[in-house]
Order: sequence, then structure tokens, then C-alpha cells
Amino acid sequence: MTTGRMIETNGVELWTEEFGDPAHPPVLLIAGSMSQGVTWPDALVGRLAAAGRRVIRYDHRDTGRSSVIDFEREPYSWADVKDDALGVLDAYGIAAAHVVGHSAGGLVAQWIAAEHPDRVLSLAVIGSSPLGRREGQVLMRALTGEPPRPGDLPPPLPAFVEFYAEAMASPPPADRASMIDFAIETARLLNGPDLPFDEDEQRRLEERIHDRARRPGSEAGHGKAGGAYPDFEPTGLLGGITAPTLVIEGGSEPCKPGHGALIAAEIPGAELLMIDGMGHLFAPQILGEVGDALLAHTGARPVT
Repeated sequence: MTTGRMIETNGVELWTEEFGDPAHPPVLLIAGSMSQGVTWPDALVGRLAAAGRRVIRYDHRDTGRSSVIDFEREPYSWADVKDDALGVLDAYGIAAAHVVGHSAGGLVAQWIAAEHPDRVLSLAVIGSSPLGRREGQVLMRALTGEPPRPGDLPPPLPAFVEFYAEAMASPPPADRASMIDFAIETARLLNGPDLPFDEDEQRRLEERIHDRARRPGSEAGHGKAGGAYPDFEPTGLLGGITAPTLVIEGGSEPCKPGHGALIAAEIPGAELLMIDGMGHLFAPQILGEVGDALLAHTGARPVT
């Protein structure tokens, strides 16, 4: 069963989708910065639902079908985005869920697990950085050529820094075609060099993302809130996380290389899974391994 539903929480509307039997254990998927819920691949969502999970994904504020915010008049922080995720659980009457976050969504998931342990049955963090480690400062030092400082996170790979610097120096894409083309080239980089990149399939996804958005480009509000490379998050919380934790990192991660191991080292009892060839995105070739890992972590048998 699949249902779409608009909810109201924290002063905004959020588009949500539910998959599977509502009687099954709930899994909340939190997408990354500037990302719609549909960036969680349908194949992965279906795999989890078919194995007996109630899966919920949603569009962050300023993405997809959710509320568009006039940031200058109504500025928000990623604490608000974190509270949005809790509001999704509340709207569905879910006291506690298996919480899975990707990229900046993984920071939000860590934050929820640290502050609200009663809401988190288990925690899974994919392609993310450790909460409170000032990732944005590391990127800016890499962009300016400043040497790393003691305690810095590992910097992005040079190809990522070069791409990001060029994007910052160029005018933002202004029409549908250029927005989609830029998104495809970004995805090509984030896919990593070791797995095939299906440009046609990515184009279909980016067209879907663009065309379902209330206002394409509104996701830039996440950057204004500090969400592209968040330096907003509180420090010193990971050691207090009690939820069973799985950390997944791609062996070809281009923008957060080595960050997964640091998360796993700070959260007591956390398990680290490295996936060969995986970059920052959910390439089709690794969906089976990711899905099986999430199912095992949440107590279900993998689909065969």
C-alpha cells in the first residue's frame, strides 16, 4: 500500500508518503540537504516495505511539494528542520521509529537520536558526517587552499572541491533545462568514479524532481539555513546516543570520505559498513546491499 499525504507541523506543510502495512514497524527516511523525499530510490523503499516495514519518506520544507519559505521574511534553522522530522512522526501517530538519514539528513537523524532517544528504535546514518564537527569550515578551507587544522574532518576529494568552486563562481542555472543539466552533472560527480552512471535514468529522476517542486530552486533556502555543509549542529552529543546504530559509507565517497568511521567511533556500539564502489548517492548497483543492511539492522530478514 502506498499513500501520499500533506501534513501540517511546525508552521509548515510537508508532503509525506507512506509505504507498506501501517501495522509493521515504522522506518522514517530523512533525505539530505536540498533533497526531496523521492531521492530515496523507489526500489529501496519498496524493498523495505516488502520485507515488513512501514516506510515513510517526505519532502523537507523548501523542497518538492512542501512549503516554500520566504527566507528573508521567515528565516529558519536546521533545528526547525529537525523538528519537522519529529512532526512527521507525530502526524502519523508514531511514538518511535527506526530513523534513517542520508547526508545532512544523517546529521538530523543523529541529532534526533541524541536529543530524543525515546523516539528512535534504531539509527542508521548513510553518507554523513559526525554531528558537531564543523564540516562546512573544512570545505571552505579546501576551497580557499588553506591547510587543514588539527582536528579537521577529512576534506572532500579534489574533484569535488574543483566542481564546487566552479559552481560557486558561476551564475545559478535559471531555466528548467539548465537546472536539470546541472543536477545531472552534480549527480555524476557524487556517484563516484567506480560505478556506472546512468545519465538517462538520472535525467528522468531530475525531471521528476523539478516538475513536482512547488517552486524549483527554493531548496537554496537550506544553504541559507546552513544546511548544505552544516555548521549549525550541537557538539558533544554522539557519545550519549543509545539507539543501535549502523553507519554506512561508500568506499568511493567524494565529499565526506572517512567521515563514517568517525561517526561509528563516537557512538557507543555503532557498526560501520563500508560498501565498495559506492559514492555519495544510491547507485542501482548497491541498493541490494544497502537494503539488506537496513533490514538486518532493523530486525528483518533480507529479501531474497
